[in-house]
Amino acid sequence: MTRVGFVGVGAIGLPMAKHLVTAGFDVVAFDASPARLDEAAAAGMHPATGPGDAATGVDAVLVMVATPQQLHDAVLGEGGVTEGIAAGTGCVIMSTVGVDAVRTVAEALVDRGVEVLDVPVTGGVAGAEAGTLTLLAGGDQELLARHTNLLTPMGRVVPCGPAVGDGQAVKLVNQLLCSVHLAVAGEALAFAEALGLDAGTVLEIVKGGAAGSWMLSDRGPRMLAEDPPVRSAIDIFVKDATLVADAAGAVGFDASLLTEAASRFRAAATAGLGRADDSRVITTYRAAGPGPGTVQAGADGSASSMENDR
Repeated sequence: MTRVGFVGVGAIGLPMAKHLVTAGFDVVAFDASPARLDEAAAAGMHPATGPGDAATGVDAVLVMVATPQQLHDAVLGEGGVTEGIAAGTGCVIMSTVGVDAVRTVAEALVDRGVEVLDVPVTGGVAGAEAGTLTLLAGGDQELLARHTNLLTPMGRVVPCGPAVGDGQAVKLVNQLLCSVHLAVAGEALAFAEALGLDAGTVLEIVKGGAAGSWMLSDRGPRMLAEDPPVRSAIDIFVKDATLVADAAGAVGFDASLLTEAASRFRAAATAGLGRADDSRVITTYRAAGPGPGTVQAGADGSASSMENDR
């Protein structure tokens, strides 16, 4: 039985790891949250004491954390993956952390003889639970082929390019679209309310036509719910929108729609909704809600636990 280390069994990472267990992999799991680690143990995984422990004596390590700093700490920090992983082992970085962050960590791993793939995912908690995520794979194609049986239980593998970082670059394009679609869905439904319409009725009318989007259909009902469950947090979109904005700035690209959407996520986070479901971005468009104002971006995209809620 193939033994796999999985670092970061959060809201998306845990169901991903569960699919590996179901597929017959022997999974050693670690998360900074004791509650998440208990859930992993209950699902048949072996709890590890740290990232380095999860990377010891395994055939491959998967890393699914939330932020660039978490990735650095989990891999290169004290007790990190590099302290346990053996040369010749594969490391698959599945976090959405941006091109520079993943390449920096990959270089350190390669120097230790570790083979690295860059495979951020999209599809959210629902996709992780269903095993239907899209895995955006960057890196050596022969190496990717050798790890396909490990990745396919979690979803559909889509090659994005031969270099580590290519998966991250495609994910940034994806997150620009997701950010704008999510924010404008909130704006549209709040506009319906301002016009005195029943927003639920309007949602049903428009979501299946030319104005519809996956974000509108998925988040719209949660936007109109009083207290929706947290499926993906505002903080994650603060982090991802910041990554997109930084990348756009680095290449001199004017992502003006992303800038407006990002201001809404930051406003919601500043209003205390950072850990709330990302559908709460609608509150920034309602008359009594917090407007985008002049709140500045938080560079770290703060999020707790080792998870990447997308």
